[in-house]
Formats: sequence, C-alpha cells, structure tokens
Amino acid sequence: MTYPLLNGIDHFHLYVKDKPRALQWYQSVMGFNVVNELNLWNDEHGPLTIEDQSKTIHLALFVRTNQEPCTSIAFKADAKQFLQWKEHLEHHKIKLRIADHQLSWSMYFRDIDDNMHEITSYQYAELAGKVTAQNHLST
Repeated sequence: MTYPLLNGIDHFHLYVKDKPRALQWYQSVMGFNVVNELNLWNDEHGPLTIEDQSKTIHLALFVRTNQEPCTSIAFKADAKQFLQWKEHLEHHKIKLRIADHQLSWSMYFRDIDDNMHEITSYQYAELAGKVTAQNHLST
C-alpha cells in the first residue's frame, strides 16, 4: 500500500494559560515571533501563531480552559546547536533533563505553561563526553 507524501510538520497546538505571557516566554527564551499573516486568527477562540527565526517551525497558541498540559514537541538540532541550546536554556534557568538514547541525545524541558519540549541530536558520537544523562529535570 502506498501513502500520500507529507512535506514535514506545519504547526503544533499548544494550550497556554495566557497568550501574551506565553508569547513573551517564547520570544525571550526561544526567539519565536508572531506570524503576522496568520494573526487574524488570534481571537478568544483562535490561535496566536508564532514561528522560529528560520520560519520553519510554527506553534499555534490556544488559551487552555481545563485540559492538563500534554503537548510535547521534539525539535531537531546538530551537536553544536544542541550544546548551544543547553547553555542557552541553563542561562534562562530552565530545568533540563538529558537523555542518552544510544542513537541520539535528547534534552527535555518545560515551557512557562508546563508543556514538555525536547531537543534531539542524532550526532551521538559528537556529543558523547560533552553531555551526561540526567534522570530528572535539573538546572
């Protein structure tokens, strides 16, 4: 059986308590900005859509009403970027958990609304000896 092709990920839905507060966090910690072309959707029911600096990752921020945080996004990075993100997140006092997946390294952290995120690098050998696994979120 053949399947239609996909061109990657368009966006992720994130449920936040306060869109302006979440936007400020994503701008200051991760460098995301509002997608002005989609800002007409930003009302009490629609999303505030933001994107990373390369304009390849889109997040749709919806106001959370009663659901528990459950969103997880895995961003990919090379070894150098992984180490830069680790330093950057630690600078912002973001608690991290590093996981050695034997084929990749992953760094887990939570945003201001308790959504879990992951940064993964498949350049395993390049990171070996430069990071160590941690079983819990720590700074």
